[in-house]
Amino acid sequence: MEKITKTDAEWREQLSEEQYRVTRQAGTERPFTGEYNDHYEEGVYHCVCCDHPLFDSGSKFHSGCGWPSYHSELEDAGIKQRLDTSHGMRRIEILCPQCDAHLGHVFNDGPPPTGLRYCINSVSLNFKPRGDS
Repeated sequence: MEKITKTDAEWREQLSEEQYRVTRQAGTERPFTGEYNDHYEEGVYHCVCCDHPLFDSGSKFHSGCGWPSYHSELEDAGIKQRLDTSHGMRRIEILCPQCDAHLGHVFNDGPPPTGLRYCINSVSLNFKPRGDS
């Protein structure tokens, strides 16, 4: 996988203000406001910054937390994890392996088969219906 690096100005030109704030500055969109929170069409969710495939709709579930949630990433997604101690919390941040976009966090309170809940900001994703991805 080839790493994608761009200048701050290039990211700002490519992304909306909210996409930039979330993906490049580790922001969080408000709960229950994201485009994909209640979205259940079949397909694949990609990184909005670099189009890297991340999650299949088959792993999406309704968690009630206000953000799109998945129990597993695509087998070849390679999502990166790192410790996030911001805001007085201890969480695992997840990042796109290709462009280092902040996607959200992963928690150990999800359903089978993994027991994980990938809690993702909608603005960090781009959905492609089955057959288009």
